[in-house]
Amino acid sequence: MPSFDIVSKLDQHEVVNAVEQANRDVGARYDFKGVAAHFELTSDEITLHAEVDFQLQQMLPILKDRLVKRGIDIKCLELKAVQTANLKCRQQIILRSGLDKAFAKQIINLIKEEKLKVQCQIQGDQIRVTGKKRNDLQHVMALLRDSDLELPLQYDNMRD
Repeated sequence: MPSFDIVSKLDQHEVVNAVEQANRDVGARYDFKGVAAHFELTSDEITLHAEVDFQLQQMLPILKDRLVKRGIDIKCLELKAVQTANLKCRQQIILRSGLDKAFAKQIINLIKEEKLKVQCQIQGDQIRVTGKKRNDLQHVMALLRDSDLELPLQYDNMRD
């Protein structure tokens, strides 16, 4: 039976490259000369550091632009509130990847509402969709592409 997997993953190498490029862009901009503004990347979050809130607002589009140019969907970014302390501001951006149980159930319910002859199973942080016809699976992919979901989805492991 044909099947495929629905996943949501990030290419961490491309994220590292985008953050480094954004740091170079901020360092080269005239309005950031002499300012301690930079991006810091940990395993699953990016932290923006600046002196005032206005500078953080200027840095965010630079980061988003670099991520988009590297092929990373910005729907995976979760912006946290700006924190101000000791005349410095910072903002955390969480990089979301993987499908949690609640979001996976939302996707499965969306597929079931279409009344297609496919079966869906949650397997860790991905969903396996199986069906008798390849056209049904392609219809599920088109349905998920057209729906406005909060995370970017990729389709892996297509098998006949």
